Amino acid sequence: MNNTKSLLVLGEINPDIILLGEVDPRFGQAEKLVESFKLTIGSSGAIFACGAAKLGFQTTFIGIAGDDLFGHFILKEMEQRGVSIESVRIRPDLQTGFSVILTCKSGDRAILTYLGSINALRVEDIDRNLLGKASHLHIASFYLQANLHNGLRDFLTEAKGLDMVISLDPNWDPDEQWNGELKTILPYVDVFLPNDIEAMAVTGKKDVDSALIALSDVIPTVAIKMGNEGAVASHLGQHVRCQSYPVEFRDATGAGDSFDAGFLAGLAYGYDAAMSLEIGCACGALSTRALGGVGSQASIDEALAFIKKNHRIR
Repeated sequence: MNNTKSLLVLGEINPDIILLGEVDPRFGQAEKLVESFKLTIGSSGAIFACGAAKLGFQTTFIGIAGDDLFGHFILKEMEQRGVSIESVRIRPDLQTGFSVILTCKSGDRAILTYLGSINALRVEDIDRNLLGKASHLHIASFYLQANLHNGLRDFLTEAKGLDMVISLDPNWDPDEQWNGELKTILPYVDVFLPNDIEAMAVTGKKDVDSALIALSDVIPTVAIKMGNEGAVASHLGQHVRCQSYPVEFRDATGAGDSFDAGFLAGLAYGYDAAMSLEIGCACGALSTRALGGVGSQASIDEALAFIKKNHRIR
C-alpha cells in the first residue's frame, strides 16, 4: 500500500519578485520607491509542494521549467526544501515564467505575470509510472495550466483506478469565464480548495455558504479559504468553520497554498474535518510572517503547537 503521505503535484513553476511598499504604480515614467524586495519561490504549485514537504509529505513535483536563471533558481530552492524535482522537464525552447508582486501592509497585492513555461505542462509529459508510487495527486492553478486540460479526465480516471486521492485548487481564471473543463473534472476530485471568490464564481452563488453546499453535492470534501475571515469546510456531511489566526503579518503571498498543504496534511494524519481545517488555517497564517510564500511555512509540530495556544474552531 502507498504511504498515505506520498504526494504528486502537477503544478506551474515560476519565481516571485516581491516588492513591499505603500505605493501606487503610475505610468508617465513616475518612479516610486518600495521598502524591500525578495526573489523567492513563486507559483501556487511550487509553494504548495514546499509546504507539503515541510508538513511530512513525500512530495514529487511534475512541471515544466526553462533552461535559464529563473528555472534553475526555483528548482534548486524547491529541492533544498525536500521536494523531489526529478520529474520536472527542462525545456530549452521556453523561458521560465515569473510574477512581480507589489504587496502593501494591509495584505492587498497587485500581480503581473509573464506566463513563459507556466502553462506548458501537458498530460503526455507525465510519467504514468509515478501514479503507482503515490497515494495523493494535487493539481494546482487549474485555470492557469490550460495545456493540462486536454486528456486530464482520462488521466484522473487512471489515478482513481489506483485509489489515489485527488485534490485541486482552481486559483483565479484569467479569462474570468469560470467554466470550460473544470465542471467535467470536478466529479473526479476528492478535495476541492478554492477561495471564497473562486467558489462563488464557479457555482454562480452569491454567498460562501451557498457555494459550499452546492460544491459539497458534487465533491466529498470542500474547503473554502476566506482570508481574514478564516475558512469553511464540508467533509462527508460535516460542515465546520474556523476563524483566522492573528500573527505578526508581513506578506500574504502563498498563504492559500500553505492552507491547502495544512488541510490535506490534517486529513492525511487522520484528523477530522474540524481539526484539519484548523491546521490549514494555522499553516496559512504562519506563512504570512515572512516576505514570500515559503519563508515561514510550518511543520506539523509547529502548526499543532500554534493551534494549542490559539484555538479557533467555531
